[in-house]
Amino acid sequence: MSTSTKFTIHEDWTVVILGFIIIGILLFIFLPQVPVFKWTNGNDLINNVFEIKNIRTISFQFLYFISIGTIGTFLVGKSIKNFILGFPIIYILTIIALILAGNSEVKALNLEAVIFSLVIGLIIGNFFKLPEWFRSALSTELFVKIGLVLLGTSVIFSDILKAGSLGLIQALVVVLSVWYFAFWLCKKLKVDDELTMMISSAVSICGVSAAIATSGAIKGDSKKLSYVISMVLVTAIPMMIFMPIIASHFNFPEEVTGAWLGGSIDTSGAVVASGTLVGETALKISTIVKFSQNVLLGLAAFAISIYWTYTHNKSSEVQESKPTLGVIWERFPKFVIGFIAASIVFSFFIAPETRESVKESLKNLQGLWFALAFTSIGLETNFKDLLQSNSRKPLIAFLVAQFFNIIITLIIAFLLFKP
Repeated sequence: MSTSTKFTIHEDWTVVILGFIIIGILLFIFLPQVPVFKWTNGNDLINNVFEIKNIRTISFQFLYFISIGTIGTFLVGKSIKNFILGFPIIYILTIIALILAGNSEVKALNLEAVIFSLVIGLIIGNFFKLPEWFRSALSTELFVKIGLVLLGTSVIFSDILKAGSLGLIQALVVVLSVWYFAFWLCKKLKVDDELTMMISSAVSICGVSAAIATSGAIKGDSKKLSYVISMVLVTAIPMMIFMPIIASHFNFPEEVTGAWLGGSIDTSGAVVASGTLVGETALKISTIVKFSQNVLLGLAAFAISIYWTYTHNKSSEVQESKPTLGVIWERFPKFVIGFIAASIVFSFFIAPETRESVKESLKNLQGLWFALAFTSIGLETNFKDLLQSNSRKPLIAFLVAQFFNIIITLIIAFLLFKP
């Protein structure tokens, strides 16, 4: 029996290559158009979303994504045939999720596309028996990590300075204090290590993106990631509605309210929605504070990668002695380097006007990679696993940490932002 060595590249290096291919195409070859998914009623749906030109844009985007995905599938050594057969189904389901999320009433509730992707995937994955070839075609990790490399393009160093010293001070204090409190609480409640890291990052930094980045950094279980993200998105809705009401009842200054909302609500969309309910000043400050937290994501992912590699390497070399730099490098998630490299390139080597011209297209591509990933997570996750493998302890830890986040952020907001 003869064996042939198949050419493969590690998945983390593959996503760095693919991420920079996408960025290169965007900057030097052509700018993919952004499809329209926004609609209010049936007429909007037919005239805007299902309009021939928009359908062409969605179809072209499909060809773009399947091409990138096929290259990635080849590089990591998976079955190209299975990917080409399975990807159209994942793409169509994801487009349905984006259309549902594009409804104006849904947007008002701040329900993001990833939650629809996850739910659609879960429904199909649990009510229909999926063939094995299709399951093997699901490239969840590949999709998530490409999205994360592209996310690096939005972390601009000059914008960090513009965010203002107060915003950055609050972000640092909140992120560090809330992260360590959540970490300590999860340990006390004996929540498993992967969930502990994801919950701590999601509560303290920037919700969905932080949970995804942390899961990538620790090579976490996608089922646990979907559980954490569900908690983030569900709790953001009552916070978005009730925090402005509480602020109004107690007559908090707008500056304080804005800093409070920006520092404690976990999704950017919910921050903007709640800030708008309060007023222009609150909206401006809440956005600055939330952005200040978002820019810490790269540093956090890097620190978490080092910590996890150092403490969770089970190889005999590590069991006998402390990990060497070589071992740390071997285990280190290389996509984090892609994230940081993308941030450096867009911060120092791309003109501001070029950044602005590609911003919308990049955000669309990044969002679609994440949405594809969550459709895949839903398809490969069993409801029973999701509900049974997670006791109430992670939920209790998340809710208590979120309450601590709300209180500590309010105190810091009063200390730093009270006029």
